[in-house]
Amino acid sequence: MCIKKWLLLVSIVGLSFGQISCDNRQQGQNLKETASEKMPRITFVEKGIHDFGTLTEGDTVEHVFAFANTGEFPLIINNITASCGCTTPEWPREPVAPGAKSSVRVRFNSRGKNGEQSKTITIFANTEPAMTDLQFKALVKPRADSTKTS
Repeated sequence: MCIKKWLLLVSIVGLSFGQISCDNRQQGQNLKETASEKMPRITFVEKGIHDFGTLTEGDTVEHVFAFANTGEFPLIINNITASCGCTTPEWPREPVAPGAKSSVRVRFNSRGKNGEQSKTITIFANTEPAMTDLQFKALVKPRADSTKTS
């Protein structure tokens, strides 16, 4: 009889620990969701792919991608990489306060390029997700050869 009471007690204690563990997981998930909602958010004004249109080989063009920090903590851009050495990004080095606006300037040098060009700029920041892509495209036409006669 004593063994049955002991097994019943062990079962109840085991179920209690299991319930506490589930509650801790749920609380952890709730905290993670709350923190995620407050994380810095980089929200760009312009959606989609920026089109530079038709360029002549050798032209350099630039575009400013305006954004706002729509999160509750300062936004810090750690780095920005470009898919090609022909693309140069410039970004704010100081934290962008919640609600503040700023921009990323992208310069594209079409020298040595020909045809349809599609480039990606990846922003690494303290946001969720940690990487955000910007894209642009251009159609690069060959430069007229100055040695040809018409």
